[in-house]
Amino acid sequence: MEAAMGLMRRIPPKHSETALSALLSLLPHHSSDLLSQVLCDVDSGQEFIVCEYNRDADSYRSPWSNKYHPPLDDGPYPSPELRKLEIEANDVFTIYRDQYYEGGFSSVYMWENENEGFVACFLIKKDGSKTAQGRRGYLQEGAWDAIHVIEVGPEEEGTARYCLTSAVMLSLTTNDESSGTFNLSGSIRRQMNMELSIAEGHLCNMGRMIEEMESKLRNSLDQVYFGKTKEMVCTLRPPSEIVEMKLPDS
Repeated sequence: MEAAMGLMRRIPPKHSETALSALLSLLPHHSSDLLSQVLCDVDSGQEFIVCEYNRDADSYRSPWSNKYHPPLDDGPYPSPELRKLEIEANDVFTIYRDQYYEGGFSSVYMWENENEGFVACFLIKKDGSKTAQGRRGYLQEGAWDAIHVIEVGPEEEGTARYCLTSAVMLSLTTNDESSGTFNLSGSIRRQMNMELSIAEGHLCNMGRMIEEMESKLRNSLDQVYFGKTKEMVCTLRPPSEIVEMKLPDS
């Protein structure tokens, strides 16, 4: 299973569906570990993302109703204080997701750790294709999957230490008359450590860190993938006006 997950991290995201199908054939007993999907919470009527962070046995806890689907009697739950913060984080992150991503799905899960602190996981899943949630209609196919895991240390003299680990997988395909068919995909992972005052609360600190990290990740993706691709395309196939300027007079 560890080798399978390592392989998935190294395969271009545009080939992830093909690779996933092959791995499911080889490892059918690990299907729940490999599959990431969105379920509907029948009690709240809202969707939530399932992953290892809200899973116990074969059930997944909804951040909206705090119930497991399918029902589970002895599943772990966050403490009442942490559950209150989790509810607030889901409401705030929904607004953040809609403003930055124009739709998609998001979920926030929190749990206590062994260091007298807690861990928070922020997930975003966006299908940007024309047939799904792509409001602008530029992409034939497109997907953005982001995961932000923040470890929050115990409070000391009005401050707390935050360790944020973020990973993003991006894939897109365009298909129109002007540019033809174009595929681009990639993934990126970064980490950030900060010690911040808790005067404004943990949620404000975590929100600022995620916003800053996502800005850095977008810039890195733009420079590494889009910038390099543009450079290579312009080098191999320079614009017509540049070619005309270099042609000798007849």
